[in-house]
Amino acid sequence: MEVEMSDNTVEWISVGHVDDLPEGRVKTVTARTTSLCLVHFEGQWAAMDNRCPHQKGPLGEGSIEEGLEGKCWIRCPWHGWDFDPLTGKPPGGHEDTGQKLFPIDIRDGEIFVGLESEPEKERTVSDAMVETFINWGVTSVFGMVGHSNLGLAEAVRFAVGRKNLRFFGIRHEGAAAFAASAYGKLTGKPAACLTIAGPGATNLLTGLWDAKVDRAPILALTGQVQTQVFGPGAFQDIDLASAFEAVSSFSQTVLSSSNHAELASLACKTAIVEQNVSHLIFPDDTQTIPSEQPAGLSKGRLAAEPVAPSAKEVAAAKDLLMNARRPILILGHGAFKNRDQVIAFAEDTEMPVLTTFKAKGIIPDDHPNAGGVLGRSGTPIASWFMNEADLIISLGSSFSNHTGIEQSKPIIQVDHEPMQLGKFHPVELPVWGDIGAFCDAMTHARRHPEADNQIAELKTRWDIWRAEKSRRLAEDRGRGIHSAAIFQCLSHVAPADAVFAVDVGNNTYSFGRYFETRGNQRVLMSGYLGSIGFGLPAALGAWAATQDIESLKGFRIISISGDGGFGQYPMEFTTAVKYKMNIVHILLHNGELGKISKEQKAGEWPVWETDLINPSFAAFARLCGGHGEKITDVKDLPDAMQRAFAVDGPALLEVMTDPELV
Repeated sequence: MEVEMSDNTVEWISVGHVDDLPEGRVKTVTARTTSLCLVHFEGQWAAMDNRCPHQKGPLGEGSIEEGLEGKCWIRCPWHGWDFDPLTGKPPGGHEDTGQKLFPIDIRDGEIFVGLESEPEKERTVSDAMVETFINWGVTSVFGMVGHSNLGLAEAVRFAVGRKNLRFFGIRHEGAAAFAASAYGKLTGKPAACLTIAGPGATNLLTGLWDAKVDRAPILALTGQVQTQVFGPGAFQDIDLASAFEAVSSFSQTVLSSSNHAELASLACKTAIVEQNVSHLIFPDDTQTIPSEQPAGLSKGRLAAEPVAPSAKEVAAAKDLLMNARRPILILGHGAFKNRDQVIAFAEDTEMPVLTTFKAKGIIPDDHPNAGGVLGRSGTPIASWFMNEADLIISLGSSFSNHTGIEQSKPIIQVDHEPMQLGKFHPVELPVWGDIGAFCDAMTHARRHPEADNQIAELKTRWDIWRAEKSRRLAEDRGRGIHSAAIFQCLSHVAPADAVFAVDVGNNTYSFGRYFETRGNQRVLMSGYLGSIGFGLPAALGAWAATQDIESLKGFRIISISGDGGFGQYPMEFTTAVKYKMNIVHILLHNGELGKISKEQKAGEWPVWETDLINPSFAAFARLCGGHGEKITDVKDLPDAMQRAFAVDGPALLEVMTDPELV
């Protein structure tokens, strides 16, 4: 409660009741943002600045103790400095020394402290940089507020209050990086992750590497110790520039003499243009330096038009296509933004479309041209068409060894990044340029007059594979539900507008193999890094994107993991509860690190240390404040999934599975 005096320069703010503090005690209270030491001593009350002048120790966490001469003092809990309980003066203090006192008024047992009216917020370096991030399109920040980023956090808080930013306070910084990485993969735009110095910053590294190797834009903002204590080994002081050098495409320390808005602009531009990691280090003392510098703008600093492939390369591609009887398209994650043009190209040329796992969903599996996922996590349909092809047109794929694109066949490779062309081996025709522009240029390309009818073959191959999946559904060893049953059910129940954040493990392979996409569904995964624990934090980032990006509004977020993956960041379920995120998490619980067990068996190793001791994850979800349900019988899956999707907020389905039936 806040009460105004007739004197407009003072505001009276309630800080508690007289019953809250016994005689002879002190406690910390907060009035607005001012931290105070509240004192009850010898029947009197006092309120003083809570920060000890030595090292800012909190006097309110100390105690009133009797000194050698019988005089009582407030003793700072950090290093024992003493202050008079009612005047705030130190032993032997002069009139102009000691703690600042604040007026107190007690009304009907309620304690009020008088503060000067809050002045207008002074603009700082952090404000100038946060405003610049916003101007470049950053709208979501994931992170943890702490002692070495408080000035920067205040600028973020102010922007949140003005509804220019959204902030999501996470439970582990690693989850913040994964969330921001997933946001970048889904949107092509950077989100930010905020940490303190030292361990908070280093906890980001795994998620940042995930973004780097999967070419996702991300902005890492790390606090740092004060500039005057760099190097000698101050508390939580590590060489952040060196620690982030390998993972970041742009990494700079924000100094008092820096061009702050330009640093922020370059960080954003690098992340967007290079689809990579940008990192800014904020020393504690730099964050709150006053600044009148205008925020940086993005206008005029990004090219609007895509780079079209050369006419010579397009002509060569048309010749190769015309001479092929069994051409196929392979789509990688880099083709997602050109989804409509790619599908139109496939329809026009009557080519089967195979995808990498990262590109699953770019063409729905119920589309006549769709051939499913290629590679270790894929379908026999895709493998069959790869084997029979006489020309491969690869759009935006990185030729991962897990995908297994057959390099002995003639390949047309198209990518907007020149270094990706022929990166691992020579290709017949490398084409540099925008994938959408290439597809448009290939419209009405002539086909071989005796080209095989591969669209009819696709239907036949899907019929064969679906019959095989049905046979697998009958497998039951009495040790849990078959993964095929879970993903068959999810294929029917999941909304057509959905984003799937998939973790790492047997659950991932089963999802790639059995789940059939439809509509506008998208899939996010830790591709090249393959980091376990990605699923749930990625769902947080995907959900934030649905709040920020107009084309994603209304999409449902579904995360999938095993018990091993969920165990990496389980407390982020409370983050989903806190921000009322509509996330459904499908947890395949088999009591072990099943993929590692399989690898040990395949390598003729003994199965060792892959077993897990787990709680009831459904009960855990309920304890966190969300919906939790355990499924042990396959017949209960459809209704349980329907209930989970009907929940307003986070829901977790714990499905007990057989580790051998994947």
